[in-house]
Order: sequence, then C-alpha cells, then structure tokens
Amino acid sequence: MTAELLTGGEAIAHGMRQGQPDVVPVYPITPQTPIIQVFSKFVSDGRSHAELVDVESEHSAMSAAIGAALAGARTMTATSSQGLALMAEVVYIAASMRAPIAMAIGNRALSGPINIHCDHSDSMLIRDSGIVQLFAENAQEAYDLMVMAPRIAEHPDVLLPVAVCLDGFTITHAAEPVELLPDDVVATFVGEYHVPHPMLEVSSPTTRGPFAMPDYYYYELRHAQGVALRNALDVFIDVAAEFEALSGRRYEPVQSYRLDGAERVLIALGSTAGTIKDAVDELRDEGEAVGLLRITPFRPLPMDEIRAALAGAQRVIVLDRADSPGGVAPLGAEIAATLYGSECELERHVYGLGGRDLGVADVRAIFAGGTPDHFGVREHSWPA
Repeated sequence: MTAELLTGGEAIAHGMRQGQPDVVPVYPITPQTPIIQVFSKFVSDGRSHAELVDVESEHSAMSAAIGAALAGARTMTATSSQGLALMAEVVYIAASMRAPIAMAIGNRALSGPINIHCDHSDSMLIRDSGIVQLFAENAQEAYDLMVMAPRIAEHPDVLLPVAVCLDGFTITHAAEPVELLPDDVVATFVGEYHVPHPMLEVSSPTTRGPFAMPDYYYYELRHAQGVALRNALDVFIDVAAEFEALSGRRYEPVQSYRLDGAERVLIALGSTAGTIKDAVDELRDEGEAVGLLRITPFRPLPMDEIRAALAGAQRVIVLDRADSPGGVAPLGAEIAATLYGSECELERHVYGLGGRDLGVADVRAIFAGGTPDHFGVREHSWPA
C-alpha cells in the first residue's frame, strides 16, 4: 500500500469505485458534491462500470437507489444537509424495504439560517429511520468505512442502508495522506452483490412496499428492522476484523484514547476527536487523568461497549454537534440512557453548530469544568 494525498471526498470516491457499484443515483449538494464529481470522472475514464443516474432531487436519488438495489444491482449514493432532509422520507422506506444501499453523508448544518458548514444535524434527522450510521474521524477512516459499508449492508442478517458520515469541509475538502488498498484486494473483500429475492426474478415473485394494517405487518416488520440493526453491530465487528487483516488498521465500535486510569472522559463523534486527542495529550503530560471515547457506529449504538469502556470514569462529558431544541441533544440523550444508574457524573455540551470552531483551549476548559463562551449551556444529568 502507498499513501496518496487525498481529500476525504476523493477518498470516499475511491472507496465507492473499488466497491464496484452497478448503479449510482446522484444529485449534487455542498459539501458532498466533490464525492460525486470525482466518482463521475472514474466512470467517464472507464475506471468504474457504474451507471451514473443524474436525477432531479435527492428524494429521487434514494427512490432510484431502492429500485436498483432490490432489482439486483449494487447501489451507492451520497448527500448532505438539506439534500438528506429531502431524502429522509425515502431513507425510511429504504430501511423498511431492506435495501442494502451504501451511501456517504458529508455532514452539514440544516437550514435555517442557511449554512454550508459542518454539524451533525443532518445525520441526526434520520437517526430513527433504521439505517446504520458510521462516523469517520478523518479521510483514512472515511475510505476504510466506505470499503466496509457494502459488506455490512449486504450481509444477510442486516440488509439495511449503511451511511458513512464524514464532517463537511473538515474531512470532505481537507487533504491528507490516505492509504488505498489495491483494487483487486477490495474487490475480493467486498465480493459479489447478492440480494435475496430480487424483484426482477419472475420465477419467484415477491411483494415490496405493501400496505401494512395495524393488526399485523407494520409492527412485525418494524421489529424486524430493529433486530437487523442490532445484528449490524456484530457484523461490523466481524467485517472490521477481516479488514484489519488486509490493511493493518483496526476498527472497533468504540475507540478508546488514553482511557487507562482516566477519571474524566470526553465522548464525541467524527473529526472533533483529533482536536480532543491533542488536548488529552497536553493534559496527560501535565499529570491530568483524562481520556477520550470516540464512537464509530452511532446506529446501532454500542451500549455494552460504552459501559465497559467507561467503567472507571468519575466524570463523563458528552460533546454533541447537533442540538435538540426543547429537549436533550441526541448523543447526550443516548449516553444518559446507556449509563443510567451509573455512579459517574454525566455532563453534556452542544458545540460546533454551523461549523463553529472547537480548539484545544476549549477542550481544556471543558475538562477543567468550564464552558467556552461560544458553547451552549452545560447540563448535568446526575448525580444531583
């Protein structure tokens, strides 16, 4: 393997190309657009055999993706922000119809007011749709997770869309060295596409998208989605172990950074983990018992792994890059439920909305018990 200088968007496009999709329905939106621009060049240069379908909206992109995936074609797409908001209705349908679509989300704030920079409000909009959501810390992880995404989506115990989430601009447009696996290695790793009971198999016809009455079907099918999503955690662990054997890069549901003996632990998703690591290193050098827990799959949430990793922590601080006006921010709420009954102190902050910067000094202030001026109000869950 050799390292290439690639943006996160370019890295995602390479992962898509090497996964050998048959159909890629697309509609451009910042900061996702470079992903599709690069991938479309791969198609025009003959480096991908995919049918690139230019549609009139993101709603149509996901609609086309469902039809392609269930007809028997490996299908991928990408979107961001308002595009994902428009697509959301059909994302729910994709999950309910068990369409194994691999997609990238260039995380960006939802309007209004209009903002093109990063936060996680777009991903959180579809957190209950039944899809798998994997958050990358950097361009290398974005590539690696995109390579793994089809294997997870297409596993017979899963058969759900898988979204690889990468912070807009911070990852999508920033260049760094990325190690790409050889094309043939990825092709063998991903394997051939297979979906049970393809719609175009006339010798064994099946029904897709039926009307579900309240006395049966809807409840049962929704429950089946939940089971599949829980299965996805075990599948992620197995696929990641195979990927490590190929690449030497290890992925686990939760990534612990200097947690040994840590009394105060920050929890975060995405690229912010890099900044937190710098602050943790500084504070550790100064004798402070601090650490970081970064979560890769927000859905399915690895609750057991989170509890185990935080067993020795006295104070847990959750950083949410999305808000829930009038309620509890998404990641904070999930961690509160996960740690319910724990003896540790739980604290939550909302940060970085609309791309607002988070620096090492901010992280140090949080560890010290303060709240940076540009943050939301700090909230405590327990003890009182």
